[in-house]
Amino acid sequence: MIEVKKSEISAGEFNRGVFATRDIKKGELIHEAPVLSYPNDQHEHIEKTALADYAFEYGINHTAILLGYGMLFNHSYKPNATYEIDFDNHKFDFFAYTDIKAGEEIFINYNGEEDNEDPLWFNEEK
Repeated sequence: MIEVKKSEISAGEFNRGVFATRDIKKGELIHEAPVLSYPNDQHEHIEKTALADYAFEYGINHTAILLGYGMLFNHSYKPNATYEIDFDNHKFDFFAYTDIKAGEEIFINYNGEEDNEDPLWFNEEK
């Protein structure tokens, strides 16, 4: 249903994204990404690595690294996918927010809500 390949919207050494290999209907589960979480007070160690830009908030007191393709979805303020955090099963579930055509790149809003247009943290630093 999905694959990782070169994305035209990102630049640099790791210009990858997640793409649909078939049509995906709105509401359909796209991917389940298992979570490795750690307390927020340990994030200072992650900040020294490239993983810092890929970590997700995981509740109030934790941050998470997502396994599978979870950390490879690119950002859009007009996403075609969304995610829900399943704390009981320690995973992020990614769903189609709109119908997605085969070959289309799958985007999420990094702010966590589909219509949230707040500036992203990595753009504020510039």
